[in-house]
Amino acid sequence: MNSELEALEAKIEQVVALVHQLRAENEVLKNQIAAAEVERLHLRQTMTLARERLEGVVDKLPEDA
Repeated sequence: MNSELEALEAKIEQVVALVHQLRAENEVLKNQIAAAEVERLHLRQTMTLARERLEGVVDKLPEDA
């Protein structure tokens, strides 16, 4: 009976450790997602500015008749 309780206690400790590990990994993943979102927004702004500049240059080109 005592060995069964010890085995159960060991399994519970493993589960608790796994939960802590998964929570830590989840936090890292949330941070990575947030950073990726910031980068995506920055790249989108950069692309918009580049498109606007390119459109400005194209508008200045002479038209061939």
